[in-house]
Amino acid sequence: MSSAPETPKLRRPVSPLELFYDLVFVFAISQLSHHLLEHLTWRGAAETAVLLVAVFGTWAYTSYEATLLDVHRKVTRWMIVVAMGLGLFMNAAISHAFDDRAWAFVIPLLLILFFAGTVTALAGRTDALREHFRRTLVWLAASAPLWIIGAAVGPGPRLWWWAAAALVDLTGTWLAHPLPGRALSGQELAFDARHMIERLRLFFIILLGETVLTAGRVMADVPVDLPGILAAAGVFTALVCMWAVYFGGAEDVFTTTVATTTDPVRTVRLGVNSAYLVLAALVALSVGSELVIAHPLGHGSVPLALLLFGGPALYLASTGWFFRATARGAWAERLLACGACVMAGAAAVWLPPIASVALLDAILVVTAVVLARAHQSLSRSLQAATKA
Repeated sequence: MSSAPETPKLRRPVSPLELFYDLVFVFAISQLSHHLLEHLTWRGAAETAVLLVAVFGTWAYTSYEATLLDVHRKVTRWMIVVAMGLGLFMNAAISHAFDDRAWAFVIPLLLILFFAGTVTALAGRTDALREHFRRTLVWLAASAPLWIIGAAVGPGPRLWWWAAAALVDLTGTWLAHPLPGRALSGQELAFDARHMIERLRLFFIILLGETVLTAGRVMADVPVDLPGILAAAGVFTALVCMWAVYFGGAEDVFTTTVATTTDPVRTVRLGVNSAYLVLAALVALSVGSELVIAHPLGHGSVPLALLLFGGPALYLASTGWFFRATARGAWAERLLACGACVMAGAAAVWLPPIASVALLDAILVVTAVVLARAHQSLSRSLQAATKA
């Protein structure tokens, strides 16, 4: 295979096949939310977190590879189709992965990771790309025995083995799978960073869409009365604000940052790293919303407060970190809103759910308005710096 550098291309739009692949993970988010709702304990939260790392890591890993290989190549399209089929089986086993379907979850997970990594290590068009994914396979080989042992042992110790495996995978993703003396340099790769940012953007819409579907399913099962209507309206308002916090100009900031940075791979990698926490935040909010709509006049509780306010707080903190690390702006507003969510969450333990969601809406509406202005100002500053 040629080791000549790839010729930079114009930005490629996200293909229908990539969007088709993303739909498999709508099901995964539903399964993760269901697992947390059915196991509303600290252990259940830990199990959900481990499964989330595995599931989103699979999506991020294969999406990176599709972007690097070029989705228009036949080998890339076949890789996506095979990964999608295996992913469907993996995601179907999520709700019982800690019961009697451990192997049904682990086998497709490992097949996806090793299959996709091997394809990229062989079919990459440059020496740098092929060498990077050979390093990635080494990291996967380090975590695979932990996943396998976890599937072989009983449900009790399984969490510890799988948590260790998830930590190895997460560390590899966070650090870009380095080995001693060898690490990824963004300048070595011809990478369509805007394409990957678009993938993340569209995946975020899918995640929000699944949260809307969850709320809709609960609404269909509860009585149509004033408290239920107000709770559902409050949940919908919170979801719209979560959407607006990003789509109220943040995508323009991302686009400008990627276009002007000297290391677009790093910027995208930081975006993927923060997306783990964004996904966890949306799963938490989804479960909290379901509890609010089902029991709007019930009693407040620590679990409900953690889900309903902890989810948005985590979302604001993780995106604030990303903005601080890349665009150098619009992060302080997020941290202030995160602090407001934490304080409101402490009060929500003693409030009825319908009052808690109203308090959350007040915080998120103000946050969305403030951030829309901050994003516009930051985008203008970045564009002006580019022209200077």
